[in-house]
Amino acid sequence: MNFGASCRRMSGRQEKAQPRSRSTRGAALRPRLPVLVQFLKFGIVGVSNTLLTFAVYTLLLKVFGVWYLAASAIGFGVGAVNGFLLNRRWTFRGHVGDALTPVRWTIVQGCGLALNEGLLYLLVHDARLDKLLAQALATGVVTVCTFTANRAWTFRTHPSMAVVDGDA
Repeated sequence: MNFGASCRRMSGRQEKAQPRSRSTRGAALRPRLPVLVQFLKFGIVGVSNTLLTFAVYTLLLKVFGVWYLAASAIGFGVGAVNGFLLNRRWTFRGHVGDALTPVRWTIVQGCGLALNEGLLYLLVHDARLDKLLAQALATGVVTVCTFTANRAWTFRTHPSMAVVDGDA
């Protein structure tokens, strides 16, 4: 806090506003960088999940004739397990897990599965899109939603507590 500037404002003396330095602007961008890096890592893991999910989905749908919603759910489950293992080890490495981390992941993925199945049904049944195209569109929406939920809840990191003067 700048007490000198506060006192001058209170006394009515005007000061010329100082332009922001480049380092101040850079500092404002720094907090966003870790989120961007995490999102990119989550996206890379997501690509592997998506490839695995689509491989299982296509195999079950085209080769074994499994109903498209069941094939999607099975593929989603395989991708979710892959995603948990990779995200826990790489994307959210700074997260100190507890016994509830897999439970939170399962809840988020369950909600993602419900969203995926709902979107897939609407896109295939009501919008009459091709089943593979519909799955690709649903996957995009679900990826953004599950990243947000996993970052905020499943793999949240607890900020270190600030030391107040005199508490040290």
